[in-house]
Amino acid sequence: MGDVLAGFHAVWEFESDSVLIRYERGIRTPKLFQALGERRIPLSAVKGVTLSPGRRGTVVLRLLPRAGADPLMEAAAGQLKEGSDPYRLVLPAERETLAEYYADELKGLLTESGPADRHLVTAPEAPLSFKAYDGKASFDGTAVQFRWSWTGASSAKWKAGDQSFPVTQLSGVEWRSPEVFEGHLRLVRRSAESAAVQPDQDPATVVFGLGYGPVHESLPFAAAVLAAVRTRGPVPAVPAPSRRDPADIAERIRHLGELHQAGLVTDEEFSSKKAELLAEL
Repeated sequence: MGDVLAGFHAVWEFESDSVLIRYERGIRTPKLFQALGERRIPLSAVKGVTLSPGRRGTVVLRLLPRAGADPLMEAAAGQLKEGSDPYRLVLPAERETLAEYYADELKGLLTESGPADRHLVTAPEAPLSFKAYDGKASFDGTAVQFRWSWTGASSAKWKAGDQSFPVTQLSGVEWRSPEVFEGHLRLVRRSAESAAVQPDQDPATVVFGLGYGPVHESLPFAAAVLAAVRTRGPVPAVPAPSRRDPADIAERIRHLGELHQAGLVTDEEFSSKKAELLAEL
């Protein structure tokens, strides 16, 4: 089609085999849209198109993605609020006729409807990182790193130490929105036991809350990890560990001593962990 349709917060550019969505930047634009920037949605990833009345004199044109076609929507698992749905284009009601034309044109180009056997929409690109309540999560495209925070991490996570998870050892990602109770990002390991572990006790999980792990940071992160897990490239080479900041090591040992004095760490655990920390100098 080669046409452009501008709505609130986004512009859709229609092509013969895809829709290029460019999200606007601005105070009123949802932060998730700003983080995504732009997305190309192949028509092979779409199963349907709807046009419905919106709020306050608007109409909403929406693409219906096929299950499994978009890692972002797969990770979101239906938890996104309506206003943060990246497949919705909100238009003034006076443009309803034009929107209806494009909806009909798109419907005529769709050929798929069932679940997709692979991701068809490109995931957000690594490297990505965000700050959770109990630590910092980072992803370089091959492995996820969790580095625990002294103020938020549980003693179980602190005793387990900072974590690194190559995507080749993962089978999926569980994202629970920070906008609901017990929001978190859990890495599902192929070798892990099936028994559920509380998020604040699981070294493969970072916890959201109190402004940590917002949707526009943690959801693209989860989608990027999920896409990498699905493709499962070769096992990356393990880089040589870098030397740690002595001040950081000293702070960790101090905190370890506090846990030991509080009875949360045994004598054996204290000695073993202290030796590990000193070895990093």
